[in-house]
Amino acid sequence: MKRAIIVAVLCTLVYCSAPKQEAVKMTFQNDIDFLQKYTPIEILKDSSSQAQIIVCPALQGRVMTSTATGSTGDSYGWINYDFFKAGQNNPHFNPYGGEERIWLGPEGGQFSIYFKQGDPFDLEHWFTPPAFNEEPFDIIERTESYISFGKNIHLVNYSGAEFDLLVSRRVRLLTPQTAGDLFGVNMPTNLKIVAHQSENTITNIGVNEWKKETGLLSIWILGMFNPSPSATIVLPFKKGPVEELGPIVNDVYFGQVPAERLKIADSLIYFSADGKYRSKIGIPPRRCLPYAGSYDADNQVLTLVTFSFNEQEQDYVNSLWQIQEQPFAGDVVNSYNDGPSAPGAKPMGPFYELESSSAAAMLKPGESKTHVHTTIHIQGNEAELDVIAQHVLGATIADIKNAFK
Repeated sequence: MKRAIIVAVLCTLVYCSAPKQEAVKMTFQNDIDFLQKYTPIEILKDSSSQAQIIVCPALQGRVMTSTATGSTGDSYGWINYDFFKAGQNNPHFNPYGGEERIWLGPEGGQFSIYFKQGDPFDLEHWFTPPAFNEEPFDIIERTESYISFGKNIHLVNYSGAEFDLLVSRRVRLLTPQTAGDLFGVNMPTNLKIVAHQSENTITNIGVNEWKKETGLLSIWILGMFNPSPSATIVLPFKKGPVEELGPIVNDVYFGQVPAERLKIADSLIYFSADGKYRSKIGIPPRRCLPYAGSYDADNQVLTLVTFSFNEQEQDYVNSLWQIQEQPFAGDVVNSYNDGPSAPGAKPMGPFYELESSSAAAMLKPGESKTHVHTTIHIQGNEAELDVIAQHVLGATIADIKNAFK
């Protein structure tokens, strides 16, 4: 409840001071034209299809949005147009949006990199590290199919431990065949497909070893997408007894999620992505399977995510805004559905998120840890989408559409 109140205030300060978010549905070309007014962009295209993505070097190399249907087609990433227009840096958090960006964890706790040592865990003292909030990443290499970035960063956590690291990030556009291989499915040629992948590496370039006793970092990838009244998130999980694997889902980030918005059926978690009720869930490592997805029935878009996951690694940073008894009992995959933070308040977007995190990085000087995150949007005939959804998520399209009916 305390965290919910804190973030509710954040939403009010960061978002509600801006004009109301535009409700007009933007095409991919609209987004190109808009973003070019405010920031340099790089566009990666697939010569064999209509797939394209927009990457922003000045915004930490994030993928702002993508399309599977060309410049006049749908744009899948959520972009905060009003924040761009306002043109004001917020040292707490710059909510530009984007369907795939990099942060580092943990956010809260005694090893947080978002709070200074001794400060209370409240909004006034919460600051996103500037390297991930307002500073650009340097372009290292640019080809037709990928663009790579680098950034040297110095961080100090809540406990006073110092980290000197190199963040390396490579974003590439995948062909439908390559994406299909990653998900283990054949992609029918008549489906509209766009897929992109980021390879994110942190390297200890300092003189100190990173140890659990003084705190560790993790790679945190967040994707923000446009919600829909018909959109539902699907998270497969590993079945097994609670005594052995622990709880199936962490659903108390902002207060327990109502049953009409969160459903557990067999080995699947269904979570509403309508952008009308602010809530967040997470899956711990013992329950994690390296896939997540969503389906927007109105637009017949199936979104799938896969990410690096080693079930032998069980230490994940805990980002709760409090001193923690278990600072390495965090979640691997998270999903967020936006909505008003309080009765009568405006939502951030609205949008919904699919997120993944690496295990905590115990690195000696010179050692590295890499986390790979892949996103694919598939648009087209529901019968063909159904085959893919069943194979990757274990859910039929009908199951997803009827989850909350």
